[in-house]
Amino acid sequence: MKGLTISQLNVGDKASFEKTISESDVYLYAGITGDQNPAHINQVEAEKSMFKGRIAHGMLTAGYISAVLGMQLPGPGTIYLGQELKFTAPVRFGDTVKAEVEVIEKKQEKNIIKLNTICTNQEGTIVLKGIATVMPPK
Repeated sequence: MKGLTISQLNVGDKASFEKTISESDVYLYAGITGDQNPAHINQVEAEKSMFKGRIAHGMLTAGYISAVLGMQLPGPGTIYLGQELKFTAPVRFGDTVKAEVEVIEKKQEKNIIKLNTICTNQEGTIVLKGIATVMPPK
C-alpha cells in the first residue's frame, strides 16, 4: 500500500478521520506516554480544574491528524516533518473528534507539502488547529 505522490496531490485536496474518545483511549495513552496528569485520569482532582472534569490529552487528539496523514492523505509512506498546533477547546470523554487535513501548499522541487489541520468535536467546535509539513511518498 502506497500513498499519493506529490504529483498526484493538489492544493485543496482533503481527507478526514473521526473517532469517539473513550475512557480506555485516555488511559491507554496515559500508560503509553507516561503522561498521567490528574486532568486526564483523576476525576476528583479534575473536577477542581477549570475544565470541571477529566479531559483527553491534547496530543491524543493531535494523533488523529497523524492517522489522516499516514493512512489517507498523502497516505502510507508519508514522512511527518513538523506540526504547528494550537489547542482551542477541551476534548471530553465521549466526544467524537473529527480530524481534517487540507493541502495548502506544494513544494514540488523539495517533495514537501503543507496542510491545514483542524480537529472539531461533535458540535462543530474547533478543539485543535494548525499546519502540518510532510514529505509524501516518492
